[in-house]
Amino acid sequence: MSTQVMGKVEEDPAYVKYMDNYLPWHGHVTALTVAPQYRRLGLAKILTGALERGCEAQDAWFVDLFVREGNDTAVNLYRGLGDDPTGRRPFEDAFDMRKPLTRDKKGQYIRKNGENYRIDPEDLYHG
Repeated sequence: MSTQVMGKVEEDPAYVKYMDNYLPWHGHVTALTVAPQYRRLGLAKILTGALERGCEAQDAWFVDLFVREGNDTAVNLYRGLGDDPTGRRPFEDAFDMRKPLTRDKKGQYIRKNGENYRIDPEDLYHG
């Protein structure tokens, strides 16, 4: 079977903490692949769930990923898994989609109607 997820847990450095788009301790889906013949079997849910459990164990605030705005199949998949667009990435035509974890009880790192919010490149840490 050909499936894999690659992810990490990270945060922006403390000196950018007061920027609008500061990213606290969080998980990030770097890549998720499922071979065509194995799609629609729930494997993406299993793989992202494993990453989410690892992030919960690390006390992360949320898990995020980037997905192309025009990739309706992927956008709908991630929405179905509980992720919501938090903003549009500059220069990429991509949504920053996030799923809050237990630590973020108030949803403070999730932006409602994020598909309508364009992130300013100057608000991002470029380390």
